[in-house]
Amino acid sequence: MNIFILNAGRCGSLTFIAACRHITNHTAAHESLTRRIGGQRLAYPPNHIEADNRLSWFLGRLDLEFGNDAFYVHLRRDRKRSADSFARREHFGIMKAYREGILLGEEENWPAPDLALDYLETVETNIQLFLKDKTRKIDFALERARTDFYRFWELIGAEGDLDRALREWEINYNASTTNSQQKSR
Repeated sequence: MNIFILNAGRCGSLTFIAACRHITNHTAAHESLTRRIGGQRLAYPPNHIEADNRLSWFLGRLDLEFGNDAFYVHLRRDRKRSADSFARREHFGIMKAYREGILLGEEENWPAPDLALDYLETVETNIQLFLKDKTRKIDFALERARTDFYRFWELIGAEGDLDRALREWEINYNASTTNSQQKSR
């Protein structure tokens, strides 16, 4: 069974995959097929766990390919904390793509926190709508990661080293830098 960690980003997906790498009956990767198109974009091997915030733009294709045969995790973080993290990344990555490519507002001067909240609302509602008829799923909050991960482990029948997996949640992977740190890059 394939497992997809659906998320908007800035919510612990790298940590989630680090924890999943202690599961022995599934492979796990973060954004492993992002540079693929066509039939290769969703060509995940069987029994694979994938976290990729870009999957929120491929939900129709994900439904056609995997439907209710997969297990889905809706990974979230406190919305204000996610928005603050995204606001610190307003000039690159998904925030730049959202502002310039989706909203076609390259010249607009939206406040970064407002843009981040709009992005989060868009992606979160896309994921919620996709999951409304799925029977194998879990809502997963970063703020209760250890508890939710234990439940996830049980639901998917994971095998491996649960203690080591839970310890991964003590590590802060891919933390956003402050605006001043980013400008000095």
